[in-house]
Amino acid sequence: MFRRLILVVLKGVTPEFFDVLIIGAGAAGLMAAIACGERAQKDNINLRLRVLDSQTKIGAKILVAGGGRCNVTNVEVDASRFETAHAERGNKSFVARILRSFSVEETHRFFERLDVPLKLEPEMGKYFPVADSGKVVLRALLDAAENANAEIVTGCAVSNIEYSMEEKIWRVQTSQGEMQSRAIVLCTGGLALPKSGSDGRGLRFAANLGHELVETTPALTPLLSQPAIHAGLSGVTLPARLFLKNEGRIVADFTGSFLFTHVGYSGPVALNISRHFAQLKLKNPQSKAQIFLRLLTDVKDGEEGAWWHSFVQKNAKKTVANALMELLPRRIAEAIVESSRSQNCALGSLSRAQNDDIKTALFARALPIHQVGDYVKAETTAGGVSLDEIESATMMSKKRQGLFFAGEICDVDGWLGGYNFQWAWSSGAVAGRSAAKYVAKFTVANEP
Repeated sequence: MFRRLILVVLKGVTPEFFDVLIIGAGAAGLMAAIACGERAQKDNINLRLRVLDSQTKIGAKILVAGGGRCNVTNVEVDASRFETAHAERGNKSFVARILRSFSVEETHRFFERLDVPLKLEPEMGKYFPVADSGKVVLRALLDAAENANAEIVTGCAVSNIEYSMEEKIWRVQTSQGEMQSRAIVLCTGGLALPKSGSDGRGLRFAANLGHELVETTPALTPLLSQPAIHAGLSGVTLPARLFLKNEGRIVADFTGSFLFTHVGYSGPVALNISRHFAQLKLKNPQSKAQIFLRLLTDVKDGEEGAWWHSFVQKNAKKTVANALMELLPRRIAEAIVESSRSQNCALGSLSRAQNDDIKTALFARALPIHQVGDYVKAETTAGGVSLDEIESATMMSKKRQGLFFAGEICDVDGWLGGYNFQWAWSSGAVAGRSAAKYVAKFTVANEP
């Protein structure tokens, strides 16, 4: 599809040697390659740099993101829009540091330099390429990687990674033979969208090299309902708030667009809350945690009773359906009327039980969620390599010199809206630059 892709067949038995091998040619891997190569060029170092990917056609997530348009970043990027384990131990500070190291402003300048101007869609603060094409983004990244002297090898699956303490080199076993390098950057993704090549292999490599893994679940994926009590509302979308309660405490809370589906619920708020529900169920399968739906997002917490009393007084003579249709889409209003058994009733004549049923439907309807969509439907992965074992200044392993991480393989997952791409750009840039700096001492020392 793209002329820059190179398929290399190794000849002979002598392993090829590189300064840096980047494993994974997705968003983070390509950014790491560009940052690594450009840093070497800036420092006038002749760096041998290769990127390996198991897929023959790379960049699948770039091509499918945002309906093929590729939501590159967001207008409001900060650490609060990302999730990670052990936030109380400073992991949010870790994320913030990486985001500052390659900021949204730098992302804009980077893509402008690549002749991919961005445009803002204000509703969710999303930035897309003006061309509305993920193909344009991928082609620009491949061109930039080539200009940074990064060789991209496709259809090359990695099966094992080992480190030689004596030689201070990495030995990488691949489907095209052994390769060796001074530094490795793992950008293999997580488990989401497995057709892109995200099969968890990189997580296994990290674990084999002694790294702690935060157990993974799908994230940014639909909520599945059993029974699907709202299947009749499939296709209806509206602003709403979802909040997850566990043991009487709200542990996650999102407001935004919400969509009823024939098997459950979707839309940005459902996708954003999915990882929290999945992680709770992972830790405690018997958990009674529940997700609640609030249809009227403008009414402040604690003011529901007063608001409802005022609304009833103003609309006492209207039927319940007519009154609710002033607030909600017709199909939702009719469903509330049916469930409260208030057909043809005037709003002012409702019984206490009917009033309570309607208020619950408006402000705190428990949704019968039994699970979230699997990795095939998920846009990203929650969990991964623990940030506790990665240097925040360099993205290098604290356990293995010369081993770097970037992108979805890390225990970082962002909200819907370009955040995960920004993490890929930021972490990839930091890891790539740091890898170039790390191997420079070997390269310079070996010069005649």
